[in-house]
Amino acid sequence: MNAVEIARQLGAALQADERYAAYVAAKSANDADEKLQTQIGEFNILRMSLERELSSEEKNDERVREYNEKLRNLYGEIMKSETMTRYNEAKTALDELVNDVNMIISMSLEGADPATCDPHAAGCTGSCATCGGCH
Repeated sequence: MNAVEIARQLGAALQADERYAAYVAAKSANDADEKLQTQIGEFNILRMSLERELSSEEKNDERVREYNEKLRNLYGEIMKSETMTRYNEAKTALDELVNDVNMIISMSLEGADPATCDPHAAGCTGSCATCGGCH
């Protein structure tokens, strides 16, 4: 078996993980939440309006403050949504899983034993540029 075949097995294992299933369910619920999708659309329109105002030769500082306040308030509402909260939690859990897998691969490529290397080793950032030595 070669590395590509094993990577395909890894992809299947990731998809079989409960964190992936939770992420897919939360994303689907997020996409189906009409109120949330409307708010996200409004947020994007406000953001574009702010960008347009900021790049205008006749920039109106009061309008910029107004857009910023509306954006902050709408962002707060979006992030308080139960659907968005569940999505963010599920995404964070899945991202942590993927980061662990990537860290094990990176550490293995640096010569660590793939069977024993610890992606949660204290102080390890995954970047050899900041590394003070292997643990």
